[in-house]
Amino acid sequence: MGKSSAERRLADNEALARVKRVRTSPQKLNVVAASIRGKRCETALADLTFSRRRIAGAVKKVLEAAIANAENNHQLDIDKLYVAEATVGRDLVMKRWRARARGRVARIEKPFSNLRVVVRERMESD
Repeated sequence: MGKSSAERRLADNEALARVKRVRTSPQKLNVVAASIRGKRCETALADLTFSRRRIAGAVKKVLEAAIANAENNHQLDIDKLYVAEATVGRDLVMKRWRARARGRVARIEKPFSNLRVVVRERMESD
């Protein structure tokens, strides 16, 4: 009975992990995501571990999840993995108000982001 499963959108040598509603702006998150794009997973994990940016810990968790998905769900060799894609998207923005002088208000925006990390197994010829 039920619905048939959807076709896999990624290639056979790829694995995906994503996180929604990360509490930081897409601009700040994209700086960290850009620092790991195209790197080997071991190197990217080391870079995120020692990064001084606050959001690097969340990016590291997503990368570790993508590596675990590759190993456990798709039987890929984790020694050959590299970060193929690290894309950042915009999510909702909470709007808050702060009282200012002379009865005025200032708007405070608290943005959220989405992060999608795809790891790919490197072929022998690469």
